[in-house]
Amino acid sequence: MFEVSAEIVSNERLTHDTWLLALRSEKIAQTAKPGQFVMIRVSLGLDPLLRRPFSICAVKEDLFLVLYRVVGKGTSLMRELRQGEKLQVLGPLGKSFSVPEKSFSRLLVGGGIGVAPLLFLHRFHREKVAAFMMGFRSAKDILSLQKITGEERGFAVATDDGTKGHHGPVTDLLAEFLRKNSGDVAVYACGPKPMLRKVAETTLALRIPCEVSLEAHMACGLGACQGCAVKASANSGRSYFYVCKEGPVFDAEEIDWELI
Repeated sequence: MFEVSAEIVSNERLTHDTWLLALRSEKIAQTAKPGQFVMIRVSLGLDPLLRRPFSICAVKEDLFLVLYRVVGKGTSLMRELRQGEKLQVLGPLGKSFSVPEKSFSRLLVGGGIGVAPLLFLHRFHREKVAAFMMGFRSAKDILSLQKITGEERGFAVATDDGTKGHHGPVTDLLAEFLRKNSGDVAVYACGPKPMLRKVAETTLALRIPCEVSLEAHMACGLGACQGCAVKASANSGRSYFYVCKEGPVFDAEEIDWELI
């Protein structure tokens, strides 16, 4: 973990409400692993005071990239950031996705901005990825992967309104894939909690290994404030987990999905 003053290299709009921020920090870019995140002080001043958490979606030499959706004051301010400015960044933080000991095929399932850590994972395990499924509200929300990863092919898309790809939730694509394919597979997922709950239900019922990256409000990113607690499952031996310190990546079996 490092605390750095990272230079803004670019701040590009991808959709009507989603942006891609590229920051220069050799320390973070060279040590980050898929699933980890950074805490960014989004303003050059003190308002807002607290840092915001963002998953790392890619690294390119000495650059690391984060996706963000404009939803509040902090991310609204981020739209105004310009090339050459610097931001205070803490990271990389959190637990990364694991690499299965067995030769599993990877299925990646992302919803909305939750595709961010999976894009990073895809780069590391491209040859083992059997399918990368992404869900969005509408065609206008679909991200240009060409601008993030340099490639557009090999991804399956679902939209809630049916304006592009499968008409329905991305979990439909997962269920269909698992009906048609057998063998050793492992699922990695990130997105809205209802989506993750459905992924967990599907994989646990079929005894398929599954890791989920949870999104949570964080004030510190280090486990000190205890503001990102999630209820642990009965067989985990724990009462709660703290997403920032013990996650954000968890085995699906560790989480009490009834309380998510």
